This record gives sequence, C-alpha cells and structure tokens, in this order.
Amino acid sequence: MSDKTTAADPCCGTAEAAAQADACCDPQAKAGAVADGAGCCGPAVSTAQPVEITTTIATTASTTAGGGCCGDTSGTTAAITITASQAAQAQNGPQIPVVVVGAGPVGLAAAAHLHEQGLLFLVLEAGDSVAASVRQWGHVALFSPWRYNIDAAARRLLDAAGWAAPDDETLPTGAQLVEEYLQPLAKLPAIAPHLRFGARVATVSRVGVDRVRTAGRADLPFVVRLADGTDVIASAVVDASGTWRSPSPLGVNGLPAHGELDAGDLIEHALPDVLGADRDAHAGAHTVVVGSGHSAANTLLDLARLAETAPGTRITWAVRGGSAQRAFGGEGADELPARGALGSGLRALVDTGRVTLVTGFGVHTVRRTGAGVELVATDGRTVTADRVVAATGFRPDHGITTELRLDLDPILGCTRTLADVIDPNEHSCGTVPPHGYKELGHPEPNYYAVGMKSYGRAPTFLMATGYEQVRSIAAALAGDFEAADDVQLDLPETGVCSSDLGAENAARAIAARFGLAPDVPGKLATATMALLPTAASTSDAVRAAAAEIGLDPDTALEIATLAEQPGALPTVAGLISLTPSAGGSCCS
Repeated sequence: MSDKTTAADPCCGTAEAAAQADACCDPQAKAGAVADGAGCCGPAVSTAQPVEITTTIATTASTTAGGGCCGDTSGTTAAITITASQAAQAQNGPQIPVVVVGAGPVGLAAAAHLHEQGLLFLVLEAGDSVAASVRQWGHVALFSPWRYNIDAAARRLLDAAGWAAPDDETLPTGAQLVEEYLQPLAKLPAIAPHLRFGARVATVSRVGVDRVRTAGRADLPFVVRLADGTDVIASAVVDASGTWRSPSPLGVNGLPAHGELDAGDLIEHALPDVLGADRDAHAGAHTVVVGSGHSAANTLLDLARLAETAPGTRITWAVRGGSAQRAFGGEGADELPARGALGSGLRALVDTGRVTLVTGFGVHTVRRTGAGVELVATDGRTVTADRVVAATGFRPDHGITTELRLDLDPILGCTRTLADVIDPNEHSCGTVPPHGYKELGHPEPNYYAVGMKSYGRAPTFLMATGYEQVRSIAAALAGDFEAADDVQLDLPETGVCSSDLGAENAARAIAARFGLAPDVPGKLATATMALLPTAASTSDAVRAAAAEIGLDPDTALEIATLAEQPGALPTVAGLISLTPSAGGSCCS
C-alpha cells in the first residue's frame, strides 16, 4: 500500500483535538494533531525512506451513537510504513501500536491503561460489538459487586467524561456490565478510534521470521494476521481473547465423549438462558447438568425456578467427583455473599430433592434416544434426559500463537509461574498472590495472555485480577518498571480451604484403592466422628460407622489405619483427614 491516507477519511487529527475544534476535519486541528505525530483514525503516516515493510492498520470507530470522534468511521484505514530502523526500535517507538486482542472487560481495561501510559494501541475484536462473549451470558448476575468489576484507569476516564457510576455494592448482570460500563467506556474519544470490530485474529508471529529464528528476534515487531488476510504490525501483543469460545467437552478424559458431536443439537454449553430465550427448550423437560462450578450452579438454580412455573420440569445434576462439597463452596463464610449463596442454594435444592444429584459420573458416551439423549458413565451407569447442559468449564486456545515461543504449564496451559498458585487440584481460596508482567511473560518478549486466558484451565479467575495484570503490563511496556513491579491484588476470600480439596482428593484415592464408590471414605469419616463420643473405643466407632453405611468392617478398619504406622491400633486420625470442613475461612 502506498504511503498515504484516503481522501474519504472523515476524521482528522486526534479525537481530543477534533472535539476541541468542534469540527472533525478542522484544518487547524488536523495540522496540530499531525504535527504531534498522532492520528484519530490510525497512527501518523511515516514518510521515512526507504520503505522496507508496509502494512495496513485499519481502525474502526464505534458505530453507535456518539462513537468515535466523528460518528461512524467504519472502514477508515491509515497506512503505516516501517523502515529498518523503526523495526529495530519497535518495542519502544511510538510508530507501532500495541495490539490488544479482545474488547471484553480486560481488553478494554488494557486499552485504558495503555492510553494513560501514552502508548499507541489498537484493539481487535472478533465480534461486532464490545464484550461480544459477555453478551451471551448477559442474563446471569455476577457474584462480585461493581467495585470489583470496574478497572481503575477505565473509571478515571469515565469519571472525567461525567459518567454516572453505578452503586459499588450492587451486583450487575452481564448485560448491565456491558450497557452501564463497557459500552460507555468504548465510546470515549480515548478508546473509540482505536477499536476495530469483526477483526478475528488468525495467527501471530514476528515480522520476517518464524519460531526457529533467534538472532535479532526480540528487536522485530509482531505481525498479527486477521482472518480476512490483513496483516497488522504490533510492538507488543496483549491477548485478552478469553476462553468463552473454547468450552471443554463432556468427556471425562478431556476428549469429546463418544457420540457427543453427533448429539450436539441436544447439548448446550454453559449458562443457557433457561428463564428467557431458551425457556421453551427446558420447560416441562428433563435437563441433566454436567459440571460442578459456578456455571453449573447458576443453571441449576435457574432450572429450579423454571420448575416452579413449568410443570413436568425435572433436573438432574451429574458431577465427576465423589461428592458435591466443592460446588457448595464456602457458603456463609464467603466474603462475596452472592457467591456463597450459590452454594447454599444448591445444597438446599439437593437436600429437598428438587435436584437429583448423581456423583462419580464421568461421561464416556452420549447416545440419542428418540427425541432425547442418554449419558453413559465410565462405570456403565446411565442418565437419560431430554437435554444436556455441559457446564464442564473452558480451556485456552493457543492456536493463534504457534509461531511464538511460549512457556506453558503442561497441566493448566498458563505460564509455569502461575500454575502452582492457581492449580484447582490444590487451591480454591481467593488469595492468589499479586502477579503482573513478570509472571505473565514468556520467552517471546512483549507477548502476554491476560484475563481468563491467563489462567488456562483453572476456573477461579476474577475480573479484578485481570485489571491488575494489564495495569502492570502497560506500565512495563511504557518502561515504568517501578510501577509495573508494584503489583497489588485485593481479592475476596471464598471461605473454602485448600484442605477441603485435599480431603476430597485423598478420599477419592482411597476409594479407588479399595474398589469403593468415591463418596464412601467421606461417609465413613463423617459417621465415625458422630459415633466417637459414645463409643467404647475408636475401633468400635469405626465398626459401628461401617455397619451404618453398609461397609465391610475390616475394610473400614483398614481405611482408618492408613495414616498410622504398621501394626498400630486403629485411631481416628486418618479419618479426620478425610472429613471435609464445615466451612469457614482458612485463608486469612
């Protein structure tokens, strides 16, 4: 492309300059903005020679009322030419933007922080509007109040524009998050000209080299190729694309269950709107929800509400683990009452029989049964229903970065540094250590995955974590390493202890050793603890508990002594370690 802007370009200069001049193409505003090296609808055009690399950065302003600096600038493009010297200085030079992938909450927060740091940026969004993924679960209420969901830099920009902020302590729905916060943020002159919609990223590499090339690699800019073939040059890439578009399958082994793809029309992924748009599919029908996280809890609670007004509505909840204790969470001990209420409400549904709980159910096969569907577990048990909701979590898709050098944890798919402190096998507390650009960095300098994608397969991400991530990264990209290193994170505690997960894992391992159902060791522990005060000895309590739950007493005694030295008399020490706590915080 030649080194020029099109004559039809409706926007001249920066948004601020245009607004001050009260005319988008005011000659004075344009001259001043160009002299300052900036452009409203794209970076300033370089006139340096010789031309070695030429590409187009096409930025699309908001098409909604008030978007951009001159209304709809859809399709406006500006050419950016990179010389050898500019490429060598790409990481620090103002000529090349930082590309942010995704215009969700964390992507727009990144834009706000990059703006505050004075860095040129471009946000590429695959959808046709901001927060396209959030809109798909807009009917769901967040369990964290507004104060945890608004980024600090974004708030400063909005406040300066006279934004009417929501009450910090109220709980927004996904739709309210978009309408009351993200849309107003995206319309601001500091953000709107740097947003491009319908721009799906296909792959990311370095200009002129593949993954094998080492010499001079860090000095080369990135090339971000879009699905339509457009190449966008970037000084850094902040990937905030999330994981919504890559849900995990039903299969217990991480693969799609046999027959899952063929029965796809009967399987919905997380958070269907069962009280709204998807009501007809579930009213009066039998739905089985597979999964044990917050998405499953929200859907089960909504289905229970539907059943109150839609006769014949039945609900089955299938979890892979031996109990649902983890899904109940910290309940009243959770510092986020709404999150705790999810667990309490779920427990009540199970206790009252409004939801049928099936534990230890790992889906192996999916079969059609007339108009319905049958799930077959690895142990041969079956559940038949009309529809299935697969609330089995999400996973990161690193397919766009196969030409970059990433150091990913082999289990979670996040950076190795983060893996140990967010591993859901060991942790569930809201006390994730503060982390920023260092912990999120890869051997590929200036590439960062942030937000939900930064956690890989761990399901415990909060938006507040992503906001601090991008604040640190923006500061590092601007060279302010003192600010970048000063990472602080204030997360509400869940009221769930890592020891609860340890107990669940230990019980599952013991059950497998003795060929028992996964929940038997826990039941034995609970029954023994209840009988211990009135029993003549620990052995008697164990035998009586075994009789109560229908377990062979010799097996029960073996389980009780697993934590002891060989030959020791049975004690309750091992059983106590298998008893889930009653709730309360251990993370303070």
